[in-house]
Amino acid sequence: MDLGLHEKVAIVTGSSRGLGLASAKALASEGCRLTLCARGEAGLVGAAREVTAAAGTPEHVLTVPADVTRLEDLQQVVDRTVATFGVLDILINNVGLGRGGGLLETTDEEWQEALDQTLLSAVRASRLAVPHMQRQGSGAIVIIASIFGREAGGRMTYNAVKAAEISLAKSLAQELAPHDIRVNSVSPGSILFEGGSWWKRQQSDPAGIAEFVRRELPFGRFGRAEEVGDVVAFLASPRASWISGTSVVVDGCQSRAF
Repeated sequence: MDLGLHEKVAIVTGSSRGLGLASAKALASEGCRLTLCARGEAGLVGAAREVTAAAGTPEHVLTVPADVTRLEDLQQVVDRTVATFGVLDILINNVGLGRGGGLLETTDEEWQEALDQTLLSAVRASRLAVPHMQRQGSGAIVIIASIFGREAGGRMTYNAVKAAEISLAKSLAQELAPHDIRVNSVSPGSILFEGGSWWKRQQSDPAGIAEFVRRELPFGRFGRAEEVGDVVAFLASPRASWISGTSVVVDGCQSRAF
C-alpha cells in the first residue's frame, strides 16, 4: 500500500535509536524527507546512515543535535527543517523518560525531569510546528505514549506523564481539526531493542525477564521497534485521514484495558 507520504517532511524527536529511529526509517521508506534530532551527535550519525539507506538518498535526511527540554534547541530543529525542505508536514514526538520510585522516594527533581523530557517537550515541539501546518492547511502529529498511560504499570512518574501525553493528543486533535491537522498518540507495550530499558534488564536478569515474558506477553515475545514505527507512519499518512484524537495500542495483547 502506498501511504501517500512521498516528499512529505517530518521531524522525529529522539530519533537516534529505538522507537524514534524505527519511526524515522518507516517514514523514510515511504518517501518522506526527515529531520532527525537527539542530544548525542555520535548516535545521530549512525541513525542518519540507517535512515538514508531506507530513504535511498542523503538529500532526504537532515540531522540536528538538540536537547528537547530546551526551547531554543527545538526552535533550531523546526527552523532548520523549514529552511532545508521548505515545509513541515509531520511531527513525531517520541522523547520520553520517567525515573524515580514510589511517592516517598521520588524527588521533585525527578518529577520535573519526567515532565520536561516527556510532556513539555511534546507541548513545545507542537507549539513550534503547528503554525507551519496551519499556513499550509494540513498536518499530522503523532505522540509516542505507552500502554502505561492507559492503565496502571511502570513507574509512577512514567504513568503520569504518559497519561498526560494521551490527554494532550486528544485535546490537540479537537483544537486543530478545523485546520485539517490530525493528532494521535501511539501506546506501545513492552518493546525490545538494543540499548533500551528492556534490553538492559534482559542482560542483567535473563531468568527474570524470561518469566516476565511468559507471564505478561501473550505472544511469548517482546514487540519490535519496527512494529511500532510502521503504525506511526500509517497514522502520519493521508491513509489515516479520518483517524484523529485516538490512542492506538501496539502491544501484542499485553495490556488489560478495554
